[in-house]
Amino acid sequence: MNNVSYKKLEYDKIKDQLISFTMSQGGRVLAEQHEPSTDEAVVKEWLTETAEAAALLQAGTSVPLSAMEGIIPFLTHLGNGEICTERELEQLAAWLSSVAHMKRFMNEKRPLAPTISVYADSLHDCPAIREQVQHCIRNGKLTDQASKALADARRQIALIDSKIERKVSQTLTKYKNALQEQLVSRRNGHYVLPVKREYRKLVPGTIWDESASGQTIFIEPHDVGELHIEMQMWKGEEEKERMIVLSELTEMVEDKAASLRGNLEVMSVSDFIFARAKLSRSWDGIHVRLSAHPVIKLVNAKHPLLGKECKPINVSLGWQWRQLIITGPNAGGKTITLKTIGLLALAVQSGLLIPAEEGTVFGIFEHVLADVGDGQSIEHSLSTFSAHMATVKEMLDVANNRSLLLLDELAAGTDPGEGIALSIALLEEFMRRESLVTATTHFNEIKRYAARTPGCENARIAFDPATLRSLYRLEIGEAGDSFAFAIARRFGLPENVVARAEKRVLTGEVNSSEESQHSECITAFVPLSEEDAEEVKSSSEVMHSRLEGNHDKDDKNEIQHGEQHKAKNGDRVQRALEAGDEVWIPMLQCTGTLEQAPNDKVGAVVVVNGKRLVLKAEYLYLY
Repeated sequence: MNNVSYKKLEYDKIKDQLISFTMSQGGRVLAEQHEPSTDEAVVKEWLTETAEAAALLQAGTSVPLSAMEGIIPFLTHLGNGEICTERELEQLAAWLSSVAHMKRFMNEKRPLAPTISVYADSLHDCPAIREQVQHCIRNGKLTDQASKALADARRQIALIDSKIERKVSQTLTKYKNALQEQLVSRRNGHYVLPVKREYRKLVPGTIWDESASGQTIFIEPHDVGELHIEMQMWKGEEEKERMIVLSELTEMVEDKAASLRGNLEVMSVSDFIFARAKLSRSWDGIHVRLSAHPVIKLVNAKHPLLGKECKPINVSLGWQWRQLIITGPNAGGKTITLKTIGLLALAVQSGLLIPAEEGTVFGIFEHVLADVGDGQSIEHSLSTFSAHMATVKEMLDVANNRSLLLLDELAAGTDPGEGIALSIALLEEFMRRESLVTATTHFNEIKRYAARTPGCENARIAFDPATLRSLYRLEIGEAGDSFAFAIARRFGLPENVVARAEKRVLTGEVNSSEESQHSECITAFVPLSEEDAEEVKSSSEVMHSRLEGNHDKDDKNEIQHGEQHKAKNGDRVQRALEAGDEVWIPMLQCTGTLEQAPNDKVGAVVVVNGKRLVLKAEYLYLY
């Protein structure tokens, strides 16, 4: 697999969505590390897990997953000599309650989810730990029930504290004339009186602070100080007993460290499985059938990132053909079709249910590589064509019979003639390696290659010529037009510019490649009259179909007849063409009747199957 292709196919966005559906840190880590698998057994297991989890969610049940806050760092430090705090132990007890709940839940749902319920069998809710922690700790503090010695120390502290309060109240009356004001405050944990500096000697005790102006000093009276020392002694006793209780609880937890870490793994995996199910349900995914062979069949499949309004596609690869060449106008959905095929393949191999309908089938691919987008980079000095070639080189390095290769805009970014020749050579090499290929193009030569090559098929994105809008429907077996001039008019290009471009195509002035010129001349037409124009327009669609290789048996006989005629008479006619001549049209591989001989102003008018076409004279032969 290839991370660059992942990004081009937007697999990273699928992973971001998957991560957002996790509840725990453990589940999030698993989602972040998740990658498509090339192991059929693993993919099959993942899909089963996701389907069972989705069924539980669809049943309306509330799955008791835990956020496991603080559990991972707690278990990471467990056993390294540190004593657990009250907060950590309380979090552990709460988590163990969630583990017990999850174990009971999955056991009850075993008939609906037999695979993932088995994971819950290995959960250990450790009831002894949970009960002891709940007995000893409440609201983040040790209770008096945790230890008799702890309870005794706390009673002594409370007793001494009340004695201190009484003693302080007495000192307020005793030293009222020396005080700045009648109140008691605390400094560093000591009860102190605010004494005027000039009366310092009237109040025996320890100075703990003074005011900013220096006119007031805060003194702890000696008799109060003695009580404070006694209280600190009992607080030390309390802390000692606290550490004893926490040490005993920590030891108890450490004895079950292996079980607790096993719980963490199972709960994290469960969170991750249900995250896959939530994501799959968000786009109404189904459990597709896996094939042992590298094939693809999509039935009303949708791109998972485009929402429910996305138009579905139907396509197959690996049965009658291994290569599919998709044509049609820009902004018609060709690239989205490529991305849909590639992204759904990655989603399936990631154990996700995909937005499609029953009958959808996927094989397992070792490589899913995409050349989508121009890939230009100033930083790396890559042109569009160089970027394409870099990606194609990666494809050639790994391409085999379990590779899915997606190529957008074949022959783009360089001289059309050379680009077309290189693209066809690549398609032939990928065919030799039995790789599955889906590609898009605007070039007629590549369309004709698909039409005449066994194992390769044309497809087009359906387009409404009346509204000039894509129908976003993939039609197999037909090549599509680019509708460049019509779309240009729709977007408001000046009519004189578009008309001039059409004239150049009609007169053969556009020099992309020799074969491209032939194709444009064949499909171009001029309006001899309104009726003729309509006939020519209709006939061009018929000619397109035949040009793309949809020949019947008669066509093949005509091809053979024409080749024999060329062998006898050479590549050029022996006399000037005249009205009434039967002519051979090599690019259409058929014959027609010359209705009007060519002249300096217009091409020859030829009647083919009852339709009138205007063709250049150099592409006609006397039959």
